[in-house]
Amino acid sequence: MSQAPLVLVDGSSYLYRAFHALPPLTTSKGLPTGAVKGVLNMLKSLRKQYPDSPFAVVFDAKGGTFRDEMFAEYKANRPSMPDDMRVQIEPLHQSVIALGFPLLCVEGVEADDVIGTLARSSAAADRPVIISTGDKDMAQLVDRHITLVNTMTGSSMDVEGVKEKFGVAPEQIIDYLALMGDSSDNIPGVPGIGPKTASGLLVGVNGGLTELYAQLDIVPTLPIRGAKTLPAKLEEHREMAFLSYQLATIKVDVPLEVGLDDLQMGKPDHDKLAELYTLLEFKSWFDENQRDAKRSGQEVIAPVVEETVAETELKYSTILTQADFDLWLKKLNDAKLFAFDTETTGIDAQQAQLVGLSFAVQANEAAYIPLTHSYMGVPEQLDRDTVLRALKPILEDPNKLKVGQHAKFDMNILANCAIGGDQSCGITVQGIAFDTMLESYVLDSTATRHDMDSLALKYLNHTTTSFQDIAGKGAKQLTFDQISLELAGPYAAEDADVTLRLHQTLQEKLNAIPSLSKVLNEIEMPLVPVLARIERQGALVDANLLGIQSVELGDKLVALEREAFAIAGEEFNLGSPKQLGVILYEKLGMPILSKTAKGQASTAEAVLAELAEQDFPLPKVLMQYRSMSKLKSTYTDRLPEQINPRTGRIHTSYHQAVAATGRLSSSDPNLQNIPIRTAEGRRIRQAFVAPKGYKLLAADYSQIELRIMAHLAKDEGLLHAFRNDLDVHKATAAEVFGVELADVTTDQRRSAKAINFGLIYGMSAFGLAKQIGVDRKQSQAYIDRYFARYPGVLAYMERTRTQAAEQGFVETIFGRRLYLPEINAKNPALRKGAERTAINAPMQGTAADIIKKAMVAVDNWLTTSGLDAKVILQVHDELVLEVREDLVDQVREEIRLHMSEAVKLDVPLLVEVGVGNNWDEAH
Repeated sequence: MSQAPLVLVDGSSYLYRAFHALPPLTTSKGLPTGAVKGVLNMLKSLRKQYPDSPFAVVFDAKGGTFRDEMFAEYKANRPSMPDDMRVQIEPLHQSVIALGFPLLCVEGVEADDVIGTLARSSAAADRPVIISTGDKDMAQLVDRHITLVNTMTGSSMDVEGVKEKFGVAPEQIIDYLALMGDSSDNIPGVPGIGPKTASGLLVGVNGGLTELYAQLDIVPTLPIRGAKTLPAKLEEHREMAFLSYQLATIKVDVPLEVGLDDLQMGKPDHDKLAELYTLLEFKSWFDENQRDAKRSGQEVIAPVVEETVAETELKYSTILTQADFDLWLKKLNDAKLFAFDTETTGIDAQQAQLVGLSFAVQANEAAYIPLTHSYMGVPEQLDRDTVLRALKPILEDPNKLKVGQHAKFDMNILANCAIGGDQSCGITVQGIAFDTMLESYVLDSTATRHDMDSLALKYLNHTTTSFQDIAGKGAKQLTFDQISLELAGPYAAEDADVTLRLHQTLQEKLNAIPSLSKVLNEIEMPLVPVLARIERQGALVDANLLGIQSVELGDKLVALEREAFAIAGEEFNLGSPKQLGVILYEKLGMPILSKTAKGQASTAEAVLAELAEQDFPLPKVLMQYRSMSKLKSTYTDRLPEQINPRTGRIHTSYHQAVAATGRLSSSDPNLQNIPIRTAEGRRIRQAFVAPKGYKLLAADYSQIELRIMAHLAKDEGLLHAFRNDLDVHKATAAEVFGVELADVTTDQRRSAKAINFGLIYGMSAFGLAKQIGVDRKQSQAYIDRYFARYPGVLAYMERTRTQAAEQGFVETIFGRRLYLPEINAKNPALRKGAERTAINAPMQGTAADIIKKAMVAVDNWLTTSGLDAKVILQVHDELVLEVREDLVDQVREEIRLHMSEAVKLDVPLLVEVGVGNNWDEAH
C-alpha cells in the first residue's frame, strides 16, 4: 500500500506571488486581505487534493540567515516588503494554524532550507514528497521521490520536467544558478551568462561547476554563442561563480525540532476561524466555517464587532445670510489663529475657479461660505464680490495667523480669483503660520502620506468624508460646484475643522522636538509663498520650436524602428515586452539576465543596458528608441498642451512633502527629469525661452553634496581640495591611483568621480566594479585606498552608522530628521540598506535645506529691491531666473552672493551662473 505524500508548502513564495498577482482586496476598515485570501485558497485546494497527507506550511522567519553573513549584498536588490503585505502576515499565520496546518518558521535559515531538509529526509525513507512552490531554486531538490507542484498555475515538475524546462538535470540546477545568477536574490553569477549559455556549458562538460572549470580549454569548441570569449570571462569571475554556488545551494541538514509525526493535520479551530474571518470580512468562508462547526457538533458564537464610539458633536454651518456672515467675520477677526480651505472647480491652481471658502476657529466648529450664484435652486443670499472684499483684509493681514492643509494651493487659487471681474485683483494671502501637510512631513517624512485623509486617519483616528461619498456614483463627472449645497456645506466645513485639529495635534508633537520646529518655521514655512509665486510666474515656452522637435523626433523614431526590424529580420511591436522577449531571447538567443515577477524574461531598461554593453546591436537601438519616444510623448508633444491659455506660460507644481530627504519635486509638468546628457534632451531646454528684452539666468551649486561631505567628515584632504579650488575628482584620482595631479588621465578622473559619488550613495565594491569596469577585488582595493587617503570620510561613515543605530534616525546640519526603521533589523540586507541611507541622507537633505534657504533669501532680495527679475524654475540645485537685459550683470553677482552665503560651511559654496536666451544656453 503506497503512502500518502508529504506535502511541503513554500508559504513565503506564495505570499509574495498572491500579493503581486491577485487583485488587491481590503476590508471596510481598510485592512488589506488579498494575499491572505490567495494563500488560503491555495491551501484549501491542496488539502482537497491530498486529504490523507501530512503537511507543513513553511515561512521565512524574521531576521537574517547564514547567506547574509556569507555575502552582504545577498537579496540587497529586493525592495522592502510593502506595508500592505506586511500587515497580512500575522492574520495569515493565524489562519493557517486555525485551519489545522502545521506551520514552521526557523530562524537563521530560509523556508527553502527547511523544506529541503524535510523533503530529503522523507525521500530517504522512500516516502513521496510534493513541494508546492513557484520558486525555480527548488528544482535542485527534485528526484524520483520529490515532485514540484505550482498550485497557482496548476503545473508540476518531475525529473524529466526539470530537464525539459531548464535543459539540465536536477543535480545540475545549483551549478546552473551559480553561472547565470539570480537577480531577485542578488546572486551575482557570471556576468553575461544567461540560461541558454549556462545549460550549454553544463551539458557540454557533462558535469557541474568543478568539471567546467577543470575543462575550460574545451569551452571554445562548444556549440554556444560567443564560446571563444567565455573561458576568459569564466576565469575572471571564478571566485564569484563558486560563491554563487554556495548562495544558491539549499541546505538539507537543518536541525529541526519536528519530525514527520508532528506534521499531521490538526482539527480546525472553528472559534478562531470565526474570529479571523470576521476580522478579514471573508463572509462566505465564515458561513462555511459555521456549517462545518455545526456538523462536528460545535456551536460557534459569532464575534461581536465593536461599534465605533460616537464622535464629539460637530457644529458645521453653511453661511447664506449677511447676518451669519457678519458673525463669522467677527470670529475670524477675534481669533488668534484660524484654519481655512478653498473649494474649487478643479485641482489645477492656475486654472481652477474658486467656488467657496471654509473656516474653523475652534475644534469641531466650522463654516462654509459658498460663492457661486446659485446652488441647485437655492437663490444667492450673499454677493460673491462683497464676500471676497470683506475677507481680503483678513486674509492679507500678516498678523492674523492662519493654518492650511497644502496652503500653497489655496494661496494660488485666491491670488488668481477675480474680484469685480478684474482678473488682476486677487487676494494675496499672508500670515500662513502653519501648514499641516508640512508639519506632518517635518515630523516624520516617511511615517505616512501627507494628504488630509491620511493624516486625519493617523493622527485623529478620523475618516474624512470623500467627494464620492457625497456626490455618489456620478462623482467622476461632477465638479464641486455642481453638487447640492446641502451636501457641499458640511463636506467643505469638515476640511477646515480637520485642518485645525490636525494642527493642534501636530504642533504639540513638533514642540517636543525643538530642532524640527526650527526646520518647519525657518525653512519649510517661509518657502511656501516663494514657491507659490514661482508657480504663478510660470515659464515661457516656444511651442513652435517644440513642434519642430516633435516632427524631427518622429522621423528619428521611424528610422530607429526600421533599423530594429533589419537587425531582428522581421517586423514587431517595439513597445510590446512579449514580442520583444521573443525576438531577443528566442530568435536572437541573447542571455536572459533577469525575469519579471511573473517569470517572463525581462526587457527592462537596465537589462537592455547590460545587453548593450555586451555589444548586442538591437538593445542599443531599443534604448535609443525608448529614450526618444519618451522625450516626444512627455515633452515635445505634451508641453505645448500644458501652456496656460490665460498667461501663455507653463506653470509646474512644486511639492515640498514628497521626497523623504527634503528635496523638492515637481509635476504637471515634471521639469526635474528633463534629460541633459543627450543632445535631444538639451533641445527640450532650448524651448524654455526668455521674452523679448529679457535673458534667462541659471545659477547652480557646484558639487554641493561632496562639499557637504567634506564639511561633515572634517577630512583634511577633502577640505584642502575644496578650499584651494582644486578639481576634487582629479585630486581623488591622484590619491587613489598614486600619481601626480598633473598626470591624472581622463579615465582615472572618471573612476575617481564614480568613487566620490558612489560612496556618498553607499555603493558597494560589487556595484562600483560594475560601474567602472573592473573586478570586485580591484574595486575594493580602490575603496580601501580612498579611505586610507581620506580617513575622515571613513570615520564619518562609521560614526553615522553608530548614531543611526542608537537613535533610529539621522539629521541634516539644520536638524531635519530621516527615520530609519530598518537600521537595527536582524536581516543584514535590510540593515545595510538602512545604513547606506543613513550615510547619504544627511548630505542630500542638507543640500535640499540649503537650496530652500537660498530660494527664500533670493526671493526676499528680489522683493525688497524691486528689480525686474523673477525666479521661474527650481531644478535640483539650480535656480532659473528671468532678468531684464540691462540688469543681468547686477543680478548675476547678487544671486551668486546670496546663494553662496545661504549657509556657512567649512568649505566655500561655489555657485556657477550662466546667461542665455534660453535655458540650455544659460545652464
